[in-house]
Amino acid sequence: MPPAVSIKNMTIKTRHITYAARLLSWIFRPYYLPLVGFISLFSLTYLRLLPIGYKLYVLATVYVFTIFFPVAGAWVYRKINGWAAHHLRMRENRGVPYMWSIISYAACLYIMQQLHLPHYMQGIIISALFIQLLCAAINIWWKISTHAAGAGGIIGALVAYSLMFMFNPVKWLCILIILAGLVGSSRMWLRQHTLAQIVVGTLIGVVCGFFGIIF
Repeated sequence: MPPAVSIKNMTIKTRHITYAARLLSWIFRPYYLPLVGFISLFSLTYLRLLPIGYKLYVLATVYVFTIFFPVAGAWVYRKINGWAAHHLRMRENRGVPYMWSIISYAACLYIMQQLHLPHYMQGIIISALFIQLLCAAINIWWKISTHAAGAGGIIGALVAYSLMFMFNPVKWLCILIILAGLVGSSRMWLRQHTLAQIVVGTLIGVVCGFFGIIF
């Protein structure tokens, strides 16, 4: 795979595209997607009627275990090894961060089970955990796009929730497919992944997102 793209010696147009690609990659980092899923449930469904304190408690739990702990763990691991940020993008260096992230997600799921949250809420973490496990397993021999897997997970979850809550998902589905395409394109533009890695990641995300919610 070619080295990561650099903004040096680029035309102004190319620089703008590169900055936009980096912004998309940052906004749609896989870490953020479970939190986005819960925020969507609490704002777009009848769950918005739940007490604000309860919603904030659940969101705080999700944030700590799916964003703070994985990001902090990856940062500590990088500092221990004296690596720059780009070193963690190398396939051979991602094993420990993957495992720490999986442990954090599993701990979040355990806490939700202890709180007796409904399955359709736990399903968001279950889907994300399945995606993490599959991506970690595949990453042993082939680099896969977790950005694409996360975007695909949202698409699969939307389809599952549309069947569960009986609503028409076409409008949101079109928006999410376009966003997933933009995210995948940004990863290829930045030379982080090939088309095959984007497609496989998206398919894994869609399947895990759907079945994690439904079952």
